[in-house]
Amino acid sequence: MPGKPSVLFVCVHNAGRSQMAAAWLIHLAGDRVEVRSAGSAPGAAVNPAAVEAMREVGVDISAEVPKILTVDAVRESDVCVTMGCGDTCPVFPGKRYLDWRLDDPAGQGVEAVRPIRDEIRVLVEGLIEEIAPRPGT
Repeated sequence: MPGKPSVLFVCVHNAGRSQMAAAWLIHLAGDRVEVRSAGSAPGAAVNPAAVEAMREVGVDISAEVPKILTVDAVRESDVCVTMGCGDTCPVFPGKRYLDWRLDDPAGQGVEAVRPIRDEIRVLVEGLIEEIAPRPGT
């Protein structure tokens, strides 16, 4: 991946897992990575429990809104990380596809979302080490 790598996080509603993953990547990698998130069937708003869980760790996703998955978003990304969107994600040659099997936070309280948030952070940290490690590491 020459230049700045681009990552797209996709889940069904783009209201929980993909929003938390995008926020973690921005928070942890800063401007070393271009970040997108989308959903195959976007919800009306970001899950309030996900917003609260991220707020607890100092990451604000309250202004985010679910976005529809587009072919262009996939085409423009180097890495596409799916989280339960099934076969609805378009596939293009030369892209890297990852499928993170994570519990769905939809309808869950913040207590149930915290472990999902923490698991996503670990996965995002591993992804950063692969695609955009800090210079000199």
